[in-house]
Amino acid sequence: MADTYIFRRVEKKYSMTLAQKDAFMEDIQHLLEPDKYGRSTVCSLYLDTPDHILIRNSIDAKGFDKPAYREKLRIRSYGTPKPDSKVFMEIKKKYKGVVYKRRIVTSFEQARHYLDTGQKPVESQIMEEIDYAMKYYRKPGPAMMICCEREAYSVKDMPHLRLTFDTRIRGRDWDLSLALGTEGVLLMPEDMVLMEVKTDGAMPLWLAHALDKHKLYPSSFSKYGTAYLRKLSQNLKKEPQLITE
Repeated sequence: MADTYIFRRVEKKYSMTLAQKDAFMEDIQHLLEPDKYGRSTVCSLYLDTPDHILIRNSIDAKGFDKPAYREKLRIRSYGTPKPDSKVFMEIKKKYKGVVYKRRIVTSFEQARHYLDTGQKPVESQIMEEIDYAMKYYRKPGPAMMICCEREAYSVKDMPHLRLTFDTRIRGRDWDLSLALGTEGVLLMPEDMVLMEVKTDGAMPLWLAHALDKHKLYPSSFSKYGTAYLRKLSQNLKKEPQLITE
């Protein structure tokens, strides 16, 4: 049986400059420790319908008087995978600010075979949920690649509180396979950082004070959403902002 993971948490995003990030970390570094992924290149292949209904629903859900529920389907790897590399097949739902993420671990080859044939790589409750969503949306396919460089930390004595810092966030709507490298178009300026605070409960007071001291406030930034809107405006193209890792 494959590994399965279930997350229920609140995620808050903060946009900052590299200088702000360094100053912020100077104050709280002693309370953190690198988590099991540490520094890595995170690659996510988002699945969607030909008319991009999942990301359009997600974008619409942020508007006034719009539904508060949204979901995404994706396959994630750390770095460019080989056929036998471990990848994560995920369904991520958000309702009234709370994120519910369910994932299974399988090989890249098995995940790719599932997209091609619909043959489930494992039998599990979470796989059934992913498969139901795939059928509900009539077999969505690869729609957008999102890659970034990530530093991930957990808080000492608070394992359910994590901070991640993403830089060089980039997207592409060509070469839609995790196996085809991490190149893409920058979605944020290169000197900007997207921090996410991920917790299953309230934020500790020391973290709230540090955020306030450095004038860091919650912001809304969807990597896939930003790439999709750029695609609509014809700004997602291989030049001049193409970068590789």
